[in-house]
Amino acid sequence: MTFKAKALGMAAAAAAMIAAGAAHANKADGVLNAAFTKELENVDSYFNSSREGVVLQRAIWDGLIYRDPATNEYKGNLATSWEWIDDTTLEFKLREGVTFHNGEAFNADDVVYTVNFVADEKNGVKTQRNVNWMKSAEKIDDYTVRIHLKEAFPAAIEFLSGPVSMYPNEYYAEAGPSGMGLEPVGTGPYKVTKVVPGSHFVLEKNENYHDSPKGQPEIAKVDIRTIPDVNTQIAELFSGSLDLIWQTPADQAEKLSTMEQFTVANESTMRIGYLTLDAAGRTGDDNPFTKLKVRQAVAHAIDREALVGALLKGKSKVVSSACFPSQFGCEQDLTSYEYDPEKAKALLAEAGYPDGFSTDFYAYRDRDYAEAISSFLNAVGIDTNFNMLQYSALRELRMKEGTPVSFQTWGSYSINDTSAITSQFFKFGSLDDARDEEIRDWLNTADSATDPEVRKENYSKALKKIADQAYWVPMFSYNTNYVYTKEIDYTPTPDEVLRFTTMSWN
Repeated sequence: MTFKAKALGMAAAAAAMIAAGAAHANKADGVLNAAFTKELENVDSYFNSSREGVVLQRAIWDGLIYRDPATNEYKGNLATSWEWIDDTTLEFKLREGVTFHNGEAFNADDVVYTVNFVADEKNGVKTQRNVNWMKSAEKIDDYTVRIHLKEAFPAAIEFLSGPVSMYPNEYYAEAGPSGMGLEPVGTGPYKVTKVVPGSHFVLEKNENYHDSPKGQPEIAKVDIRTIPDVNTQIAELFSGSLDLIWQTPADQAEKLSTMEQFTVANESTMRIGYLTLDAAGRTGDDNPFTKLKVRQAVAHAIDREALVGALLKGKSKVVSSACFPSQFGCEQDLTSYEYDPEKAKALLAEAGYPDGFSTDFYAYRDRDYAEAISSFLNAVGIDTNFNMLQYSALRELRMKEGTPVSFQTWGSYSINDTSAITSQFFKFGSLDDARDEEIRDWLNTADSATDPEVRKENYSKALKKIADQAYWVPMFSYNTNYVYTKEIDYTPTPDEVLRFTTMSWN
């Protein structure tokens, strides 16, 4: 059976599962139908840490600053200008005349409330590293505000251009994260008209959107459904129920690219895949991964070039550092572990495991990648009990108890600074499986130094030790395949943010 025939067969099966009145792609109606693969439990951008959440965050909310993904130039968004008053104080002049989707006027009160809320650890923002560098915000007048930092943090502008969104103070004070998750309110180019948690989101163009560097949206309505099965997504592309899918596996994308009705675009991303190993012994002192030679054996056991060539393809590359190469401070001159299964077996024997050992192995996405990695480990005597969990479940398990070994990915919220990845996981937080005081101290210095050379020097020290000790086994950078109908005009960007504002109809 040909791929097209198979897909058409799946389309018929999918049609029986979707509602009879399901909307079909219709350029005339201005509705773009898209799919998410992974379930997004809470739309509130501070209370989820998934890529799908980042996509909605950039559509629904605005930050004070915007970084142009093509030029990396910082531009004013909700702020028109900013300046450093001193090493720990940023002053912003705010844009006047902006309103939230519910009609509230945007002003300094919203910035002060948002910053003070998210910076307070008791309020439980999901990814603390995105916000915990801020101490507080201070209103100078209705359109002037100062953000006070806990200590010098030169990456502040980068973070303020990414994950730090501004919320309406009156609405959020009443609704809180749960209310914002069900009825999101922002100033962004799209307002939300429907949320079915985890499964369905409808966005409509904000007709009153301000003069933002994001640009004015042309697509009037975006209807997003969560469809975990990629084959079902493809079937719905053929049936006309979807216009756009993304994060499509390479083999399916390659086949779809041969068909005239679809555009397949491949773009690199800042996401890397890696194994995290329980070097700190969080899962028990008898855990084999507390031994350096075992961790090094794992690193030598995996053929990363084969994974990239056979599974990821596209613009993906092997990586050896615990960061993305373009990020400021991401040292590349460090220990790299070539594929050598015999050396892996010898290292296991030297560590006291001549016959190997058994371990639980966890993953939350890209099952084919994770299973391939697991197979490489099995081949050198590390017998893996494979566990595929939902992202939220695996994250909670890692935070509370730890895992012996797990396949993880991190996209750094598209922040082009090493503090957005390495410092997230090696500063004794709940996801730190190394607990290395020396690395923590180097990262603290790098994160707070105002001298770029000092930052680079300390990131380099930390990253070299992470590699030498094989605390992580970095493997590859990701690429993303975007598949959409010929009716859509869209150029993806390397930061893995699906931008509806830059889409239009052909």
